[in-house]
Formats: sequence, structure tokens, C-alpha cells
Amino acid sequence: MTVPHDAPYDFLAIGLGPFNLGLACLTAPIDDLDGLFLDDRPGFDWHPGMMLDSTHLQVPFMADLVTLADPTSPFSFLNYLKESGRMYSFYIRENFYPLRAEFNDYCRWAAGKLDTVRFSHKVTTVEYDERAEVYLVHADHQGERHTFRARRLVLGTGTPPHLPDACRDLGGDALHNAGYLDAKTTLQAKDSITIVGSGQSAAEIYYDLLQDIDTHGYHLTWATRSPRFFPLEYTKLTLEMTSPEYVDYFHALPAATRDHLNATQKHLYKGIDSELINDIFDLLYQKRLAGPVRTRLLTNSALQEARYDEATGTYTLGLRQEEQGRDFTLATQGLVLATGYRYRVPDFLAPVRDRIAWDAAGRYDVARNYSIDTTGQGIFVQNAELHTHGFVTPDLGMAAYRNSCIIRELLGREYYPVEKAIAFQEFAAPAGPHDPMEISA
Repeated sequence: MTVPHDAPYDFLAIGLGPFNLGLACLTAPIDDLDGLFLDDRPGFDWHPGMMLDSTHLQVPFMADLVTLADPTSPFSFLNYLKESGRMYSFYIRENFYPLRAEFNDYCRWAAGKLDTVRFSHKVTTVEYDERAEVYLVHADHQGERHTFRARRLVLGTGTPPHLPDACRDLGGDALHNAGYLDAKTTLQAKDSITIVGSGQSAAEIYYDLLQDIDTHGYHLTWATRSPRFFPLEYTKLTLEMTSPEYVDYFHALPAATRDHLNATQKHLYKGIDSELINDIFDLLYQKRLAGPVRTRLLTNSALQEARYDEATGTYTLGLRQEEQGRDFTLATQGLVLATGYRYRVPDFLAPVRDRIAWDAAGRYDVARNYSIDTTGQGIFVQNAELHTHGFVTPDLGMAAYRNSCIIRELLGREYYPVEKAIAFQEFAAPAGPHDPMEISA
């Protein structure tokens, strides 16, 4: 729908990762919705520091930007393959998991087809005009300030890299895994490299560096707090937990119970691809045939403290073997912190904090419909609701479902069918504690 833009947009989305990009694709054909998407980067780029050769998504291609909401969408991954001339190659490959670089290129392809996307627009402040009942979104673009008016907002600003307290302001050239590729050459020139972390990114970097260990001669260590190298749990009944029913169940639990579950369910979404774990073992086995391998794998080893000696260019890590309760130190020249990402409330929301619902821990009190404002229909979030909606929050496979829900709220009616029940299993007890259970044929 073409709207003169002295009129407010129906909604304005801030941040353009895969989730808001999916929303842009799904709202593109809806004449009744007029939206705008702003991002501060010059173009779409998804985790560029981790675009290692041969790494792939941990979800099948159907978890693209649109397919699970609208299989007929022109923004589907299959349409991207067709237009790119790779449909038959992908078919012959017989692998449902796109390469990560391929998914990134697919997202760029989709973004390039949209006229609602504005890159290089850094949002600085969001205000609310009570009289006009619209949000005023101020953004800098090439040195000029622009103000956009919108009735509703969708926040998709992503989760920035998280550094442990012990490693903040550490000095030297320690890095988060988000910057790994840019630092790889410098790392490989060092005598020793240590990776701290327990998930997929740590495993991918360890495997990447292990392949070149003989060429460069460094000593390589991987330290993880986890008691073992947990594989991502991907059995089918577990996958049913990425479902509307489980989100309903999880959201209805007390906050303390939800927090406990999130702490215990990390292997459901932060585990390592089992094939990669096996590849690491096989590579270690292969290299050991020629003699000792200059590497160590340290489990149950929690990082307690860290310091940097500028004179020697050495980090000293204080680690604790948690099952034994024993402290030890580890010296390393290179340090890669594969310590994940955590949501941070954007500073630009400060003027509208009083319009946002907060929980007792100072987090968004996210309603079941993904809204965070006190009206329940003005500000929506993408990938900021782990504490309220559970481990499915960062899952690409649930993105189309969440976007279908948000679109329903923006329109006031259902445009894409929103699934309510897909699982065979039941997550909650029967409604009546004494009601007999009946098994239907």
C-alpha cells in the first residue's frame, strides 16, 4: 500500500536480522499494512565473523524467512535457489541444511527485493507523542537526522556479544568469537591459543584451528565449564518443544520456574552439532597417528578470573575444576571468548521506558503476543523474550510463527494461519486434577 509519509506508518521495525527481515518479507504483500524497517549497518550481514568454510545452519532450509508461514512466498529459500541457478545442485547435494554463507546470501537477496528497508539508519531516540498517539523514531543517516512516525514498533535489535565479567577491560587483543575471522591470521601467529566456551561457535573455532595446528605449531586449548561437550538435542519428540503448545505452557509458568528451566535447557539450543563433535574426534585421532597433538580439551573448567601481561603478551586465566573444587591457572597468548550473546535494552528506548512493562528482575515483561508495552499492542519484540517464551526464542524455525502472531496483532485479524497445536505430546497436566484422562482413537 502506498501511503504519503506525512502520515504515520502502521509500524516501524528497528534492526534487521533474520527475524525482522522475515517480518519485512511477510508484510510485503499485505496491502493493509504500511511498515518501514531501519538498520544501522550499510547492508545485511549475519554474523560475518563466523562465516567459516563449510559451516551450516542447525535447522533445515524450511526454517527460512517465510516458508513455515507462507510456502508460496516469492521470498522463500527455494525461490532464491531457483533464481540463483542452484536448485538442482541443492537437490543433488541431498542435505537439508544450508551453508551459513549461503543463508547469509539468501537474506541479502531477500533484502534487495524490498522497498521497505532502509540501511545506514542509526536509531538514536524513540519518543511518544501522546496527542497524535504515535511513536517518533529519530535516526541518523549520513550525517542528517530524520524523524519517522509510526503507530507501533517492532524491536529486532539482536543480542550483542557477551563477555564474562572477568574479561571486561582486560587489555590486549582478546576477542569475542563474533570477530574471529578478522583475527584468525593474527591468532595463528601466536605460540598458544585458548578458546573459552561450550557451544557451537567454540566447537567450530576449535575445529578450524585444529586443522592448521601442524602448519603453524601453536598450542591449542579448549576450556569449557560444561561437564562434557553436549550435542544439540535433535530428536523428534524434543523438537516438538519448538511448538506453540510449549510456548503457551512455558509462558504460563511462574517466572522463577521459567528461569530455572532456561538454565537447565541450554543443550536444547546451545549444544554442538553431533556431526561436528564426531569430526573433531576423528581429526584428533588422525593427527595423533603422527605423534602427540599440541592440544588440550578441559571440561568442568569455569573461568574465574583473567589478567593480561602487556610485557609478555600473555593472558593468565584462573580456572576452577567445578566437580573437584580445584583451582588452576592457564597461560595463553591468544584468547577467544566464545561466550555467547545476551540481550541488552537499547538506549534509544529511554524516553519511553514508562510505556514498557517490566518484570521484577528489570526485564521486559513480554506478553504472550510478544508485546512489551503497557497497552499490550504497541511495541513488539523479536528474540528478546527468552525469559518469558523459553528456548524457542532464538530458533529460526519458530520465527515465521512469531511473525505470524505479530502480524495478526498489527492487522487486528489473522492473515497467515497461526498454528495452535502441532505436538503429539502434552506439556501441562489436565485442566482438572481429578478429571479422568480419556484416550481417543
